[in-house]
Amino acid sequence: MVKVEIVEEKDPQSSGNSPYASSSSSRHSSQESISSISSELSAEENLYDRISALVDIVPPTTRHNISTKFSSAASFVRISGKVIGNIVWVVTTSALLVGLPLALSLEDEAKIVAQEREMIAQQQGAQQMLSPGSAYPPPPGSNQAPQKGIVPPGF
Repeated sequence: MVKVEIVEEKDPQSSGNSPYASSSSSRHSSQESISSISSELSAEENLYDRISALVDIVPPTTRHNISTKFSSAASFVRISGKVIGNIVWVVTTSALLVGLPLALSLEDEAKIVAQEREMIAQQQGAQQMLSPGSAYPPPPGSNQAPQKGIVPPGF
């Protein structure tokens, strides 16, 4: 911790020769000079200048530790990004090479099944039209045996 103390000059004659001497009290003049300096510096100084001035404040070992940790974190992010990118590439390519043909074949199979059902429905409709009896099929719960169509002789 730094302790600031005001030192009064013992020789008043030598204080007149000093370029920093003033006629007002030292506390008042130092407050004025600090306020005028801070307002001037804030207009001329930017954030980079202030951060670069911290180099003098932070010890070299601490700067080295911060730099090492920052570079290792950046390296971890870069390597993780590469690995995640490669994984996404493999999954996407596999899905396109395996999944797309599989989906297309399943769709074709579904079309074929639908066509077969349609053909069976058409055949059943044709058989009902050819069968003698009522125009409507018997209800599903009835015990009436279905009538046979034309039976060739000998069977």
